[in-house]
Amino acid sequence: MRAAGTTPEPEFSTRSGLTSLGEVACRYQADEIRPEDLPMMAAEALAAGLDTPMLCELAGMPRNADARDIRDAFERALFEAGIELPDRGLARRHALRRAAARLISGELAAADLATDDWWETAVETVEERSFVSLIPPCGCCVEYTLALDQRTWAAELRIAALALTSSPPIGPGC
Repeated sequence: MRAAGTTPEPEFSTRSGLTSLGEVACRYQADEIRPEDLPMMAAEALAAGLDTPMLCELAGMPRNADARDIRDAFERALFEAGIELPDRGLARRHALRRAAARLISGELAAADLATDDWWETAVETVEERSFVSLIPPCGCCVEYTLALDQRTWAAELRIAALALTSSPPIGPGC
């Protein structure tokens, strides 16, 4: 057991940094993270104990650096850390699950789901298909596209979100 106020073991910190950087890579591929936010996230991975030359370089980049330079540095930092940039389709499927969880927790309103292009996500499971089928292209189209009133739609969407978040995990975790 560690005494209060002591520094965590380096192995634990590095593992934590790798996990968080892997999640950042997944969220980046799903367009949930903007390139200008990557330098700060690199700094957070460094603070968690992960240390590679390119991660240090990325952490030192300003937010207003050229987005292509930031993306290139981020992808090289991932390579140095031994983290694969996930497939965009898989990353979007993980993002769909995160959105369902946020809907259930109340962090996200049902209408907010209609602001993204979820219908373009290559879903593979019954639960994913059920959830995505209830998301209209825009919030004003619920009655027109789904033939449901707002209350019924929100209830069915919540049920589908619960089924999705309760289903077995997909592919490598993000």
